[in-house]
Amino acid sequence: MPMGEIIEKDVVIIGAGPSGLFAVFECGMLSLSCVVFDALPCVGGQCTALYPEKPIYDIPGCPEILAGDLIVNLERQIAPFKPEYHLGQQIVSLSKKDCFWHISSSTGTEVKAKAVIIAAGAGAFGPNRPPLEGLESYEGKSVHYMVQRKEDFRDKVIAIAGGGDSAVDWALSLAPLAKKLYVIHRRDKFRAAPESVRQMEELAKAGKLELVVPYQMDALGGDGEQLSALYVSSLEGLQKTLPIDTLLLFYGLSMSLGPITEWGLGIDNHHILTDPVTAQTSETGIYAIGDIASYKNKQKLILTGFHEAAMAAHAIRAQLNPDKEFHFEYSTTKGVPGAS
Repeated sequence: MPMGEIIEKDVVIIGAGPSGLFAVFECGMLSLSCVVFDALPCVGGQCTALYPEKPIYDIPGCPEILAGDLIVNLERQIAPFKPEYHLGQQIVSLSKKDCFWHISSSTGTEVKAKAVIIAAGAGAFGPNRPPLEGLESYEGKSVHYMVQRKEDFRDKVIAIAGGGDSAVDWALSLAPLAKKLYVIHRRDKFRAAPESVRQMEELAKAGKLELVVPYQMDALGGDGEQLSALYVSSLEGLQKTLPIDTLLLFYGLSMSLGPITEWGLGIDNHHILTDPVTAQTSETGIYAIGDIASYKNKQKLILTGFHEAAMAAHAIRAQLNPDKEFHFEYSTTKGVPGAS
């Protein structure tokens, strides 16, 4: 794109996670052109950056699908609509002029659009780090906050710390690969899905992993890059030394909405308040979908984001064509551009 040229599209989508990608499809089926931005250097959001090899079980029509494969399928699904991607850049300004939204990115890309869909997950994210001395020197070497390739952890002596879904799910996935696997949680009750916890407890009974509960981490042992031990203690002061070479920390993510907080939208507890029927925010022409959107009884599921993408696209079509009668057609009747 020549320097100074302004991209003009019907819709700018901020966020290239599952909800943002499916919004491209829904907009495309309504003949709305899209440009997509994401701060990450690749599409897929957390599915790509944090757990591409994690199986997902609640996508309709897919009894089980890896998060990374879901993104690949979404990219294939929206390819006929030729979305324009601008990755590795954050939206830094948004303003309205002459019925258009004007958007600028951190790299100087400028867009003029008729509507905006914010699908930014929960904003920019990073891992919550426990207060362990010297932790940073091990990060990326023998301490990790995500699993991108399960095979990287084959035959490792692994400690997984955390009590939520991520910790339990990865314990189930890595137990068959690990030489030895410890799961550490400061409580004896886990916050994960009950069926997943049951499966993990069955693996513990079978000797496939060891539950170290209720224990908390005290210190790391190693040479500053490669771990050799993890020191833990119970609430009663009982101490243990776990001989490990890999530590996986799943204490959630710290989120930041960044410049979004300055756009005059209704925000509550780091989420954007939306109309559950249209996905519109407090600002006409700006919509929010996926994890960043909030309304009463909202369920934070990928399929919820897909539904919101459809609602937002149809609301935008009505917004841009208020006097044009719309004849709804199912995709089985209408087809998809470029599909054989």
